[in-house]
Amino acid sequence: MALSKIGRPLSPEERPDPHPGMGEIRVRIEACAVCRTDLHVVDGELPNPKLPIIPGHEIVGIVDAVGAGVREPGVGTRVGVPWLGHTCGVCQYCLAGRENLCDRPGFTGYTRDGGFASQVIADAAFAFPLIGFDDPVAAAPLMCAGLIGWRSLKIAGEGRRIGLYGFGAAAHILLQVCRWQGREVYAFTRAGDEAAQRLAVSLGATWAGASDGPAPEPLDVAIIFAPVGELVPVALRTVKKGGRVVCGGIYMSDIPQFPYRLLWEERQLVSVANLTRKDATEFLALAPKVGVKTTTTVYPLEKANDALEDLRRGRFQGAAVLRP
Repeated sequence: MALSKIGRPLSPEERPDPHPGMGEIRVRIEACAVCRTDLHVVDGELPNPKLPIIPGHEIVGIVDAVGAGVREPGVGTRVGVPWLGHTCGVCQYCLAGRENLCDRPGFTGYTRDGGFASQVIADAAFAFPLIGFDDPVAAAPLMCAGLIGWRSLKIAGEGRRIGLYGFGAAAHILLQVCRWQGREVYAFTRAGDEAAQRLAVSLGATWAGASDGPAPEPLDVAIIFAPVGELVPVALRTVKKGGRVVCGGIYMSDIPQFPYRLLWEERQLVSVANLTRKDATEFLALAPKVGVKTTTTVYPLEKANDALEDLRRGRFQGAAVLRP
């Protein structure tokens, strides 16, 4: 399912089987979760995608061919392929261990073809063996919602009371990690989204309510997953002195003007950019210990446009997952 023009629906295409090059693998896709970033690509909110492009960057599948120079992962290995698909390895950020900020990166489903397909070519160095992850549908949301949630939590710090704004795929995974760590979680959803609030409470949230209202307690930290700039001053109001607000999305609408007093008293506002392979290694080792359970709605690959529209309208809880 390919995007040929910004703002148009994806269209089905038949293409020859791709062949992996030097350092690459070919993955037979079992499942690919649908991320809000895919919406940002399709809608043109992320500039200059490679067109035509096959979206999708939460890929789980089986390696069925390897290119020259590849020893691992080998044929038959189940792997996950995330958003960060390649880095240059030589820029100042890569050399400093901050490959998420690479000057010449490649992104799955944005600058290189992704997982809304039956096969995908991936850089072997950016594909992660999924040993013990036996359900590809359940594992697919971990490859972005889980990874970016984990990076956001690392940047958020050790605060005990944590607010999650936008209770979608990332938040419903991260809530489980936070509870396992012994934190209190306050889930902020769209006004009137009682289904999301019930899901949050069922997963262990201390409280769940509308994002346009106040928090019942002052928070140590807040993470914003919803791409809504208006939530930044709202979240700043909920964190106490010395608190931190983390913007976890790759895209957000403009942040409105707000009074300096909301930022004063050493409150911090920070963003998260992409992820590193270290983040993936850490989280994929942690998720089985936590016992993370993903809530998914499955669509056949040819219904990718329906999945994107349902995500846009908030018609399901957790994550949508496409299956070829």
